[in-house]
Amino acid sequence: MKRFFALITLISVVFVATDVHAQDKKLIPITRYPAKKVKDTSSKAETDTTEQKDFNDVLQSIFTKNYKPEKADTIGPKPIISFVPAVGYSLQTKTAATFTGNIVFRSTPNSRVSAITTSMGFTQRRQFTLPIVSIIWAFDNSWLFMGDTRFYVYPQSTYGLGSNSNIAGEQPMRYNFLRVSEIAFKRVSGNFFLGVGYKLQKHWNISHEEPLNGAPSDYEHYENDVSTASSGFSLNALFDSRDISVNASKGFYGAIEYYNYNKALGSNSNWQSLVIDLRKYYKFPEGSDNVIAFWSYDWVVLRGRPPYLDLPSTSWDTYSTTGRGYIQSRFRGAQMLYLETEYRFKLTRNGLIGGVVFLNGQTFSSVPGSKLEKIQPGYGPGLRIKLSKASKTNLDIDYGFGQQGSNGLFLTVGEVF
Repeated sequence: MKRFFALITLISVVFVATDVHAQDKKLIPITRYPAKKVKDTSSKAETDTTEQKDFNDVLQSIFTKNYKPEKADTIGPKPIISFVPAVGYSLQTKTAATFTGNIVFRSTPNSRVSAITTSMGFTQRRQFTLPIVSIIWAFDNSWLFMGDTRFYVYPQSTYGLGSNSNIAGEQPMRYNFLRVSEIAFKRVSGNFFLGVGYKLQKHWNISHEEPLNGAPSDYEHYENDVSTASSGFSLNALFDSRDISVNASKGFYGAIEYYNYNKALGSNSNWQSLVIDLRKYYKFPEGSDNVIAFWSYDWVVLRGRPPYLDLPSTSWDTYSTTGRGYIQSRFRGAQMLYLETEYRFKLTRNGLIGGVVFLNGQTFSSVPGSKLEKIQPGYGPGLRIKLSKASKTNLDIDYGFGQQGSNGLFLTVGEVF
């Protein structure tokens, strides 16, 4: 009976109350993964993890008398799974159930750690989301395959074009969404890769209402289609010297993606875009386990007129993590410039609990050819709970604040960037 109450108390620690535009939302995450624990050996020197703890160690200590954490094994071909089922409620979604997690493994003994991340969700308002994002290293790191496939049945509001848009101009919309993106990279030298890819983005069954404040609709002015498609090939360059993609503590990541969407491939229009994604990580202070990280994400339309819902937008990057402090799609426009910094630190010596503070800023233009508008900042604190000390996977619980009263809680498995 004591163990039962201890378990209930432990679960209540990760019971979180969330707010999206002042709407009550509650989540109860629960975590499971294999009893056999593993360790990442990206560096040659082995690290004894017996003094480190993760969420599984805590559960084992409740149900196993005199339990002691074991030294972890090496990450190999056998997948290591971390996931968080959750039940939630908000005025926007009503009752919601989500399943978020990742799988990490090595395709060969000498390859870097591969990761597959997913988050499936159902809501009482008949919303459904299923994204699957993968980073697969193969042939002793000479090839890298990156995938981003997702299907949404998605009621979601937009707020007009540009970063000067007002939150009171919310325009309810609903649509189905399919994205299929695959990129194959070949190592050129060291950590530098070149690649080619294909990307399809399709929206259909698009419906919308007038803005809630009665203002003119940017969507109707820009376009008023019930179905749109963007289909095209990409040219890609990548440099990645991070120690581990799930939770980097050192190294640099840089990616340049050029997309050419064409009517001949099924697009509504011919248009081109460029994405530049740069990330840098430092141990700070040097020699500690604390990390300061920097992120720049720039997404611009080079030529043409994309469909409205394919324009650069808040939290529509690959992992949907830009713009903590704002709801997804809060800002949208033809050009997006984004900067963020985050400081990550331990709160317990055994690594079970950590914390972060973050600051970001984003600016958008409106239609193609227009100038960038006001910089919109976001900031806040966060809590980290170690799901797997082997793969260094954390449950991220962040609370972000933005302008015009925007604030909310953001739940992620694996670091935000």
